[in-house]
Amino acid sequence: MRDFAAIDFETANGQRSSVCSVGVVVVRDGKVRDTFYSLIRPRPNYYSRFTTAIHGLTYEDTAEAPDFAEVWREVAPLIEGLPLVAHNSPFDEGCLRAAFALYDMPYPGYRFYCTCRASRRVFGRQLPNHQLHTVSAACGFDLSRHHHALADAEACAHIALRIL
Repeated sequence: MRDFAAIDFETANGQRSSVCSVGVVVVRDGKVRDTFYSLIRPRPNYYSRFTTAIHGLTYEDTAEAPDFAEVWREVAPLIEGLPLVAHNSPFDEGCLRAAFALYDMPYPGYRFYCTCRASRRVFGRQLPNHQLHTVSAACGFDLSRHHHALADAEACAHIALRIL
């Protein structure tokens, strides 16, 4: 796969619609051509201790951020016509579908590919697990800012270029 957009969402709480940040890496002809990162004011707008412990974001970080619809108006042209790639794509696709539904936006039917599933096929039992940081390391990518949406999307793009 040489043309795609790697995408990663972080959420504010247990609801998939509560996206609070997005990272996108656009790959064309096998090279990173563009990146995008934004905080998003989530709905519902509260943070669980669990999610904040994972990514470090809080209500104060996103209180003045644009909402999903506004951010997506910037993302959509970047990814137009490209398949989307995510590590554990059911989570990220679920977030995207939930946010589209919450904002009563028609879902464009994005096609998702999953680097976690691909890792299981390619590496099998060679790896102790198929978490993003483990697969990143196996593919030669240093994921030093794990759970930052852009860093995770960059790692996913690197993995996809190696194994998809």
